[in-house]
Amino acid sequence: MKKEISKSLDLYFTSNFPKIYFKSNKKYKVTLGIGGNIGNLKRIFDSLILMLKNDSRLVLLKTSPLLKNPPFGFLDQDDFLNGIIEIKTNLSPSEILKLCWHYENRFGRKRSFKDAPRTLDIDIIFIEQKNKNLKLNTKNLTVPHIDYKNRQSVLIPLSYL
Repeated sequence: MKKEISKSLDLYFTSNFPKIYFKSNKKYKVTLGIGGNIGNLKRIFDSLILMLKNDSRLVLLKTSPLLKNPPFGFLDQDDFLNGIIEIKTNLSPSEILKLCWHYENRFGRKRSFKDAPRTLDIDIIFIEQKNKNLKLNTKNLTVPHIDYKNRQSVLIPLSYL
């Protein structure tokens, strides 16, 4: 099902987005932003959900609806489809980041330049431990995500969780 928010923003509701899955006692609750604009994104996102469900290190908690929105930064490219996924895990923040990179690579992500078109982008938006948001600022990882407050592609799907 499609819901138009504005002339340039549409929400999509599918069998996997939004959905509430499980509860878990794992150490970290992680909010991931997913996005892409190359290929059959609904199929890519459904495949990602299946992989996350089958990864014993993770428990899938919730997903948001998917938001179709225009690109930012590099504008000469197709619109993006974006969503939010919440998971729980005992992996450390650096291990979570490596896992995100692993899944991006499995779906053919190429990092040619900033804001380039992509098959799958996975950003760590928040990491929560014992109901407290962690703050991290390392060479490879900043949590909360450095620019999430300025991105409709994050804020709108996040509002549905």
